[in-house]
Amino acid sequence: MTPLSTFVPVIALLISSTMWGVMWYPLRLLENAGLQGLWSSLILYCAALLAGLPMLWRHRVESRHLGQYAVLALASGWCNVAFILAVIDGNVVRVLLLFYLSPLWTVLFARLILHEPMAREAKATLVLAMVGAVIMLWNPAVGLPWPQDPADWLAISSGAAFALSNVIARKVQGVSIWTKAAVAWTGVIGVAIALLAITTPPLPQVDGTVYLSAFALGAIGMLVMTMAVLYGVTHMPAHRSAVILLFELVAGSVSAQLLTDELVQLNEWIGGALIVSAALFAARSHTRDGC
Repeated sequence: MTPLSTFVPVIALLISSTMWGVMWYPLRLLENAGLQGLWSSLILYCAALLAGLPMLWRHRVESRHLGQYAVLALASGWCNVAFILAVIDGNVVRVLLLFYLSPLWTVLFARLILHEPMAREAKATLVLAMVGAVIMLWNPAVGLPWPQDPADWLAISSGAAFALSNVIARKVQGVSIWTKAAVAWTGVIGVAIALLAITTPPLPQVDGTVYLSAFALGAIGMLVMTMAVLYGVTHMPAHRSAVILLFELVAGSVSAQLLTDELVQLNEWIGGALIVSAALFAARSHTRDGC
């Protein structure tokens, strides 16, 4: 592998993770303007799909991967919708830390689906990550290390879906990034429509500039983020891309400290540090095994 072919996927993942780390802010602005999270999800990804149509038409979906496409669509759909809802309603740093149990799910999915070897040390990382999650989720008033609100559940399930979508994207080799993006965006649109049909919220009565802002955020922001992350995870081993994407935690934590008055409790920082350490250790153990 040449230095350039190694460098470009890293840069792509750093761009995507930075943008995802600060995406909570415009999403909250849209929510405050009256555009609820499910409607934002639908508009953003419809805009991304429309913006990408010229390239998508050149890389039409190939039928031989329909089964994997279905899994990729559902996983990407839930990942993105759940993440958007979580960062709108939850504590930004806590949501990101719980979401980033995803590198550990990636290790498991990569082992089950891609048959990537798991070093002995990787088993210890799973225990370390779970200990971190228990510390983060411990609530003295409740007494159980369990997700405390819907934002917690959304963050954890979004991270698991994110890991699954990345592993499937890597498994479907020989398929263009644009095809994978189209499948992912269609999945988000489908999940958003299904949840809107179930919850039946009223159509937002907001100014046209709010809809235009959401459309622009999707046509530019979501387009760039999706293409960058899909390029990165397609051209790197799953465990390495998962660790590089941890930079989202840095971007999210810094932006949350600057733009909100949200506080992160000591147990959340300690648990989050263990989760991140476990993810880094997992990647290192895979690298030593020659992955």
